[in-house]
Parts: sequence; C-alpha cells; structure tokens
Amino acid sequence: MEVLSVASEAYPLIKTGGLADVVGALPAALAPHGVSMRVLMPGYPKVMEALAGGREVWYFSNFFGGEARLIAGRAGGLDVIAVDAPHLYNRPGNPYVNSAGVDWPDNAQRFAALSFAAYELARGTVEGYQPQILHCHDWQAALVPAYNIYNAPTPAKTVLTVHNIAFQGRFGWDVFNSLKLDYRSANEGAIEYFGGIGYLKAGLTCADAITTVSPTYANEIRTPAFGMGLEGLLQVRADKVHGILNGIDDLAWDPMKDAALPQTFGAASIPQRAVNKDALCGRFGIEPGSGPLFAVVSRLTWQKGLDMMVPLIDEMVARGATLLVLGSGDPEIENGFKAAASRHPGKVGVEIGYDEALSHLIQAGADVMVVPSRFEPCGLTQLYGLRYGCVPLVSRVGGLADTVIDANEAAVEAGVATGVVFAPATADAFAEGIRRTIALYERPKVWHKMQRRGMKSDVSWELSAKKYADLYADILGLERDADTDD
Repeated sequence: MEVLSVASEAYPLIKTGGLADVVGALPAALAPHGVSMRVLMPGYPKVMEALAGGREVWYFSNFFGGEARLIAGRAGGLDVIAVDAPHLYNRPGNPYVNSAGVDWPDNAQRFAALSFAAYELARGTVEGYQPQILHCHDWQAALVPAYNIYNAPTPAKTVLTVHNIAFQGRFGWDVFNSLKLDYRSANEGAIEYFGGIGYLKAGLTCADAITTVSPTYANEIRTPAFGMGLEGLLQVRADKVHGILNGIDDLAWDPMKDAALPQTFGAASIPQRAVNKDALCGRFGIEPGSGPLFAVVSRLTWQKGLDMMVPLIDEMVARGATLLVLGSGDPEIENGFKAAASRHPGKVGVEIGYDEALSHLIQAGADVMVVPSRFEPCGLTQLYGLRYGCVPLVSRVGGLADTVIDANEAAVEAGVATGVVFAPATADAFAEGIRRTIALYERPKVWHKMQRRGMKSDVSWELSAKKYADLYADILGLERDADTDD
C-alpha cells in the first residue's frame, strides 16, 4: 500500500512536540506490514537544508501567492517530499509563530497549501507516483479530505489523525477565497464553524476514517468535556472514529544504546541509572538526597496541569523530594517554577526551553516523570519514562489512562503496577498522587519492581502499526495478506 503522510513537522527534521515523533516513527514501523510511506511536509529552512540533494518533481508558477516546487529525497531517515515555497515557509524559528510567539498572519494559506499539495499528488501530478492513502495529521493537514471530496475527486482515501482536538485551525471567512477549495464545501457546511472556517472540522466531516492517538481519547472527544465543540460531529461519525495508541521509536529511545547517556543500562541493570542521576543533578544544581527526584519535561501550560504543581512544590521539598523542570510555555507557570527554584536552591532546578539530548538524560536519571494533564490525547513522555525506568505519575485521562497501571495495593500485590495514576485531574488529587509516589519510593523492593516492569512494557509501534495497516486495507477494500499480519 502506498501512503502519503501529510504533516507540519516530522522528527528529526523539525520538531515542536510529540506530533513530530509520531510522524517520524510511523514509516519504519509500517514497513513490515506492507506499507510504503512518504512524508509530505512544508519546506522550512531546516528541511530544505536536509534535502539539499533532492530532486524537483513538480513546479507551480502560482501557488498560494508565489512560486513553489515539490522536492523529493531522503532526509533524516525518511522519504520526504517537501513543498518548497519560500514565500510561505522560508522563515526562521518556530513553524507556527514568529519570534514574539504570535501566529504567522498567513497560517491559513501556509497550511492550506500543504493540504493542496497532497491533493495534487493524489491526482497523479507527479508521474509515477499516486498514493492510495492520504494520512493527514491535525488541523494543518485537515483540508486534504475536503479537497478530495469537494474539488475534482481522486482515487485516494483519506485518514485524519487527531493528535489534539484543542488545536483546530479556525479562521475568518475572509480567507476562504484564497484556499482553492470548491464553494460547495461552504454551501454544504463542511468547512463552516461557528460563523468562520474550521480546518479540523472540515477534515472530520470529510475523512474516510478518523483516528485518535489512544482508545480512551477516542471516547473522550465524543463528550462535551473533551470534544472542544466538535463532540456532536464526532458522535454522528462515531463509526469512523478509531483509537490507535501511539508508540515510540524504540531504537531512538533505547537505554541500553542511548549515546546521550553517561551510563547505559537495561531492566537487569537498573542500579546503573545512579550514574545518570548524578550527572543530571550536577546539570541542574540539585543536591542528591534520600527522596525521589521528580521531573517535568513538557510544555508548561494549563492543559498539561502544571499550574497545579507550582503550589505543591514547597510540600514536596518538605517531604524530602527534589524537582527538575525542562520546558517552556505560559510565563506565569514558568515564573512559578523559577520562583520555587529560588526558594529552594539545591532542591529545585529549572531550565526554560527544550533540549532533546537532555530530555533523554532526564528520563534515564530522574526517579519520577510527572504528567498531570487535564487532558492528554496520548502522551509520549510517560512512554519514554516506562522505557527508561522513570516511574510515571500521571492523571487518569486519555492515553495516560491507557498506558500506566496504577500502583494501588491490589496492583502491587498482583505484580502489574507500572506507575501512579490519580483522578480527577485536580490539585487535591494530584497532591495525594505525589504523597503516594513518595511513600512508594520509600519501599525500594516495590519501587524497583515497578521500574523493571515498566522497562519491559511494550511501548513500541509494533501492535499499533499493524492496526494502522489494517485500517488502510479496510478503507481500500483490500484483503490483508497473512504474511503482513505477523
């Protein structure tokens, strides 16, 4: 099966979050299941630099306000087709916002262009290449199904994956005429959303199949509490919605071979993690203590629940715990963590920003990975934690609920616990989760068993990749060959 994955970012070429990790990992994960996947993405400066040896496969003289080319090649271990449109993508820094953190004013056109390029490829624009499936990721690629329905239809089928329904791509009606989208999409209400335009809404209306990144999230987004205004549409299309859990690239995230670590280790050599913990404490200026080292690697936002953590830090330190934070986001939350670091020198360390290699060291050296999200479609941080023996402390929502088994006494006795799960996602429940985590850390035999069990968990793409391949075959009406189902 020939699949074109359409996304605004892909690791290792460009990354702002977990979306890039998923897009970057899927092609290799799907290959054993009879799927050939290429990635279509914007030609940001870093992407074009990586594709320096690529070849031009198509040229547009007037493409959303300027000249553009499609450049195909191999980059970052991926088969990539880049939309080389300098007037849209040749900008420094973040793919979505300027240096002041404000959305680029032409984002509507920039990501409509990405979707339109995918549609053109499905039409057979490039000789010798015509994907059977267009797998679109989030709102930035969500116009693909609408083009495929309302413009001249193509033989391709469309799959839309919702990584986070909170981000919907909403714009005013004034942009519609610039989208190259047939007016029927407006007349029939596919793209209209609360008086404006909704890219994600259009994709959810038109896609042949909809996936989310965990089974629990697939159910949650059909409710008012999590649907962000789209729950009604998703209820109507419930038979098209599938929850397929994300995995991680277990080659890039392998504690036994990770070049970012001072000391590699495995499930049978967990005590060697101590070397990484010492290095980590040195990096953040944290004094080694007898209590657990909690870690946050995250966007510092309301969604991630980290505003709830700031008032709890004093109690954590009083109970003997230490804390390090790597991330950026809301200034108020950033300042709250920095103030805590000032109050508790040697106990709390904060680094604003993101560093991929450092995130590996944190997973390999910290004791607890904290993910207290109010909603979390899947989450990858807790999966990295499981893989690296960094016990997750998570709220019971979305993919967090699907991937971490709470260490209640019954689960501990049964030998199945892999972390601490709290509910509801409130400050009081979170505080109790912290207290439970500290108490478990004070039971070394129980703690080490949780670490080993987590490290032996299957957090790879193997099972989920087969589910994607089966979904592709299903919407194409194909019989799956038994050899590709192993």
